[in-house]
This record gives sequence, structure tokens and C-alpha cells, in this order.
Amino acid sequence: MFLADHHPIWPVVALVSFSVCVAALAWKPGIWLFVVPAGLPWLNFSPWTGWLIFEEFDLLLLAVFAGVYARMAWVQGPALVDGRYSDVRPGTERHAWSDVVALVLLAGLGISGVVGLSRGVGDAGGFSFGWFQGYTDPLNSLRIFKSLFFAYLTIPLLWDAMRHSPNVAGRRLGLGMVFGLAVVALAALWERAAYPGVLDLDSVYRVTALFWEMHVGGGAIDAYLAMAMPFVLWALFTATGRLAWAMSAALAVLAVYACLVTFSRGVYVAVGVSLVCGFVFHSIRGKHAAAEHQGASSFSAGVSGRRRKAGVVLSALIAVLVGTVLIGSALWAARWARTDRDIGSRLARWHDGAGLVNRGTERWLGVGLGRLPANYARRVPNRRKLPSEFSGRVEVMKSSSGSSSGVSFARISGPATVEGLGGLFSLTQRVPAGSGTNYRVRLDFEAAVATRMEVRLCERHLLYDWYCQSAELVAEGRPGHLQHWSSPLSGDELDGGPWYAPRLAMLSLSTLDQGRSIDLYQVSLINSNNVEQLVNRSFSEDLAHWFPAAQYYFLPWHIDSIYVESLIERGLVGLFLFVATALAALDRVLRCPRDSSPLAPYVAASLVGALLVGSVSSFLDAPRVAFLFFLLVFFAFARPRSNRVSKSFGASG
Repeated sequence: MFLADHHPIWPVVALVSFSVCVAALAWKPGIWLFVVPAGLPWLNFSPWTGWLIFEEFDLLLLAVFAGVYARMAWVQGPALVDGRYSDVRPGTERHAWSDVVALVLLAGLGISGVVGLSRGVGDAGGFSFGWFQGYTDPLNSLRIFKSLFFAYLTIPLLWDAMRHSPNVAGRRLGLGMVFGLAVVALAALWERAAYPGVLDLDSVYRVTALFWEMHVGGGAIDAYLAMAMPFVLWALFTATGRLAWAMSAALAVLAVYACLVTFSRGVYVAVGVSLVCGFVFHSIRGKHAAAEHQGASSFSAGVSGRRRKAGVVLSALIAVLVGTVLIGSALWAARWARTDRDIGSRLARWHDGAGLVNRGTERWLGVGLGRLPANYARRVPNRRKLPSEFSGRVEVMKSSSGSSSGVSFARISGPATVEGLGGLFSLTQRVPAGSGTNYRVRLDFEAAVATRMEVRLCERHLLYDWYCQSAELVAEGRPGHLQHWSSPLSGDELDGGPWYAPRLAMLSLSTLDQGRSIDLYQVSLINSNNVEQLVNRSFSEDLAHWFPAAQYYFLPWHIDSIYVESLIERGLVGLFLFVATALAALDRVLRCPRDSSPLAPYVAASLVGALLVGSVSSFLDAPRVAFLFFLLVFFAFARPRSNRVSKSFGASG
């Protein structure tokens, strides 16, 4: 409630929503396995709020823990699940949690996370709190740690759900994953329709959907798709009617399209392998059908001739879609041609990153969670084609001189030394989407030395500018003197996009010169009707509504490998525990008895996809996606060894 009350733009809505969620989850605790993966892809509004450390998905998870744990604490005696008392008592069944190896790995991974949090905060200069801290501040360590911490809080909930009915628990998780993937696929379809066009395969545009963590690059959408795609197979295999199968087939086409328009080689390989693994793991189980899906149609057992024909048509449609992109896309051809060069640059970055932990305890324990960006920028030397410094940064500060003492301002800095990085980092704010050309910008600012600043108003989702209007400020160097500047914006007309796929608009402010900065005291954007378009124009609310974003250059925020990232931030010990825990979970779910968890083949395929895409992409620094990975790992451990299921819960399920 404290977090909700401090929401930058919707505190009342956040408080009410949080309270309703707590009550609903206390009433029906079992639905959390659906609610969490279903809400994960869209419960983040960072470009509107300005939050980096906290997000709306945190509120959902806290509501889950508050509601479900309150129910567990209130109910005494027989376990109460979805309103029915179960005759299963703790200790009457053996569970994976009793396995010594599993317990040691899970305990070790948790301790490693706590140590990494402590070292990260220490490396940042000690703990300090701020609602709008960034990637070099102490709370960035908390931002990375919270995904693991929240996942650990789900362990008792997973244990309880799997103890009573692994079939029902698996179905809820599967439905949540399918719903979440549908949201991502539809968001990708909208993004393509709004900007380059659904069928434009040549423009340099790669979707990010609703993963705003990618405002500084990274592989958030890559890892999510690799983990979510196997659940499309689950939906197809377990569909019990024509409508359900048709909806699953439509999702399969949309999801494959979303994968393709990432134009990510890692996604293509990881998703392909995870789907093959999902099909193979499913087939190994033979003609087994899950308890709650007895008589269901699937591609491997009990399938009607019509369903088989529909499956062939679906496979052919997907093959045509994949072939069209691989053969007919100029963007894909260009990316494929750069594969050797990109591999070389990744190897160089991995070598540089590994060099950060070659001294003292850093080798064993790492530099600390969330400290990769700051250490990489500070300790890795720039190269001609592979610079390591930030392309810019933003700080909100208080003036300490003259009549403006105590007044807030935003200092927007360019790159420290590399001229070519100027303008690739901006302070942005969402503005109302609309059409027209008569916009005017006004700035009140200070500049210690002559500095250039670019102001752009673009139709922009996250990373790519579409139609834009701009103006360039050439500030005089007048230390301690407040200057005023006003200028019309010139450029393309912002038409707002088609009615079925409206475009988002964004104002961005960036410093173009290396080693220089501008202090902004007031920002104003006036449209043709003389209506102000911005909020928090004087930064009196810190960075609320303002969102820093990079373009085209995303070092040093990412190292493009979860294994190298773990080595740097968690050390050799943390890397070993991370890999060993993931592999142990994969082994556990593959050895799962056929009748204890029908979702097991798809969870296993999901973990394979995540571990594979993680070899060339970073996602542990994207809290939502990292949480999903750890949730699936813990779900794999939570399956029971016994197939005994509570009769009372089965009746209610």
C-alpha cells in the first residue's frame, strides 16, 4: 500500500486496484497461478510513470503474497483450497522439496542473491533511497534482486498448489502463459501496424511490444518469447473443442509472427529449439492424457481426421510465414550478413566483461547485483568501434546558487568522450497523440559552456522514430545565468497513424556534445491550439512522467549473455549455483511421472529456450522476465513425487 500510494501518476487507482486484488486472491487463492503470468507482460507503465526501480507488476505480486498468505494464515486445520477443505496434510506425501540436493541448490542460490545485493549496494557507495534512481544508483541492485526474491516467496504457494492438484495448478499456469503470450503477440501486431506496417519486412524496425525495459536494449522480449512459445503447443494439444483449438491456432500464427518481427537470430534459434523440444517431450509421453483433459483432442492421441487436416494446414501456414521472412526480408538478410561481425563483437564484450572480475573476491562473489553497467562504463576502456561509456545520463538536482536556490532542475549530459554517441540518449515524455505541425518548445536552462541540445517530437513507440519534428538549441556558455529559448518545431506532419493502430508520440531532449551538459529548469511544449502538452515541466516531482531512453547504442547496459552477466555480478560461485539450479530443475521436470504434472514437457521446453536464448541475450536485468524464469524453475522443483491427489480438490477443480 505504501508503494501504491507513491505511484507517480495514479496513486488512487493503484491503491484501489491493489486492495481489490488482495481481497480477490484471499477469496480464491488458487487463481494466482493464472493471474501472475497473465498480468506479467503488460503491468509496466514506465514510459508514463518514469519509474525504473519499481513497476506495477511489483504491486500485483505484493497483492498475491498479501492475499494468499493472509488466507493461509487465517485458515487453521485442514487446508482450504478454492473454498473446499482438503484431506491432505503436510507430511503425508513426499515432495521434491525434501530432496537434499534441491534444498542445497535453492538455499545456495538465495544466499548468493543476498550476497550480491549487499555487494551491489556497497559498490554503489552505500544504501540511499530515491523513487527515480537509475542504473548506476544503489537501488538498481534491488531492482535486479527483487525478481529472485519474489520468486522465492512463491515457493510455499507452489508447494501447496502442487500438493493438492498438480493438474489444476498446471492448467492455471498454462492458461496464464497463453493469455500473456496473446497480449504480447497482439501488442507486436499493433506496433507493426502502427509504424512500419504489418507486411513491411525491409524497414529497420524490430518490435519490443510492451517490454519497456528495452529502452536501453537487452533481450527481454527474446527471452519471454522463448519461454512462452512452448505453451502454444500445450494449448493446441489440450484443446477440447473446435473453438478452443481455432483460438489456439490463431495464437500460434500471431505468436510466430511476433517472433519473426523481432528479427533476432537468438529468438529464431531458441524458439525453434524449444518448440521441437516441447513436441518431442510431449511425444515421449505417448498417448497419455492429463486427468483434467480426459478425452481431449491432441496431435498425438485421439485426434479426429478433421483435426489432423487442420493441423497440417496450420503447419503449412506457419511454414509459409517463416519462409516469407527468411527469404523475402531485406532486414533479415542484412542481419544474417552481419552474423560473423556480431559474434566477434560479442566475444570481445564478453572478454572485457570477464576482465571485471579478475581480482580478489570479485572473482568468486562478483561486483554485486546491478553493478554491471556502472563498472563496465568506468573500467572497460573505449575502443574505436566498441565504445564502453554511457551515451548520456540524466540527474535531477537542486540549485544551490542565487535566487533559484532550492529549485529543481534536470541535468542532461552527453557522452563523456566519444563524439559519435551524442544524441543517442534522451530524456523523454509521452505526449498526447495528435496531428498537426504547429508545435512550439520553450526551455529555461543554464549552461556552463557552449552546448547543443536537440529537441524532437516524434511518433515513437520506444526505440525507433517515425514522423518527427525537431529544433536545435545552441546554448551559450553563461555559468550561473538562467537563459530562455523558444522555437517552433519543424519537420513532418504527425498524422497519428491509422484508426485501427494509432501511434504513440514522444518528446525527447538530448545533449549532442561530448563532455557537456545542460541544466533544464522548465520545459514547455505548446500545440497549435496553444494547449500545454507536458506535465511536471519544472521537475518539482523529480522524474515523474519523464523517462530516459537510449537509441541504437546499448552498451554498457548489457553484456548479451546471462552467463557472463552472472559471472560479473554474482562471481564464479553465483554462476555455478545459477546454472546448477537451472539444470537440476530441468532434470527434475523431465523425470516427472507422467501422471503428476501434464505441463512438465512444456515447462522443460520453456527452460531449454530460456537457457539457450540467454547465451546471446541478457534478461536477468529485466525483472519481469527474470521472475518468470525463476518461477518456472521453482515450478519444476515443486512437482510432487506421488500422484496422489486430494479427492475433495479434484471435485472442486
